[in-house]
Amino acid sequence: MNTQSNAVAGFASHPAEPRPISETQRLYWSVRRELWENRSIYLAPMAVAVLFLFGFLVSLFHLADKARAIPATDPLRWYEFIEQPYTLAALLIMGATLIVGWIYCLDALYGERRDRSILFWKSLPVSDLITVLSKASIPIIVLPLITFAVTIALWIVVLLLSSAVLLRSGVSLANAGPHPSFFQMSLLLLFHLVGLHGLWWAPIWGWLLMVSAWARRAPFLWATLPLFAIGVVEKLVFNTSHFASMLGIRFSGGGQMSGSKATGMSIAMLNHQTFGEFLLSPGLWIGLAICAAFLATAVRLRRYREPI
Repeated sequence: MNTQSNAVAGFASHPAEPRPISETQRLYWSVRRELWENRSIYLAPMAVAVLFLFGFLVSLFHLADKARAIPATDPLRWYEFIEQPYTLAALLIMGATLIVGWIYCLDALYGERRDRSILFWKSLPVSDLITVLSKASIPIIVLPLITFAVTIALWIVVLLLSSAVLLRSGVSLANAGPHPSFFQMSLLLLFHLVGLHGLWWAPIWGWLLMVSAWARRAPFLWATLPLFAIGVVEKLVFNTSHFASMLGIRFSGGGQMSGSKATGMSIAMLNHQTFGEFLLSPGLWIGLAICAAFLATAVRLRRYREPI
């Protein structure tokens, strides 16, 4: 009995050590924290989707009349008629999430110094690298995926409502000719969001996060004025505009993410390049390398920056 009691007492006095938390788990929970603290990341695209849906419901009263006004011998106008609401919905939601991403990046590291919460977050067992990577993952990965999910959900509702109205009115869509299927449109949208808004724009997001970690006030001005000043100085001194052209290529997708055969507002505008060509493009990897340099600088700045 004494032996058993001693064994039990010894076991009770030496409880099992807690399992260490891996870096992957720390990154996961850091990303979750960003979503908890910044609800606009998913509320903004949802709000835009609701507003668009309200406007689309109003337009349904005239949808059948617009369809009857299109000549049966004009497949291009039929194609644009079918595709227009989907493209408009995608562009509106993408525009909202780009604004959210820009505001989020500028405030991500600046805000925690301004409200002095950086003192609390640095007391947690989460490194500066994990913190910066979690914040960078929001515009590069999370926002494109949220935009895709919200847009697809809205597209499904639009498809069901428009099909019901047109079928009830006896309007046939046989004159529309061949057009991308819903699945093809979804793949094009996903490629555009992850490829352009996430990976291609990675150096832009990295630059904004670095400025957010460095600026003591007015991070928006510090993020934009130096770029503008470099372009002006280059133009005055060398009479060239290579820097402005480089920024234009980065913001527009380098002419590689939009199709030259697209006319008007079309889903074809979103993509014309294959996934393999995009992955092999030098501009992508140069941009990712620049983004890595900006993020490394942001990590170092956060390590030594004090509250404002």
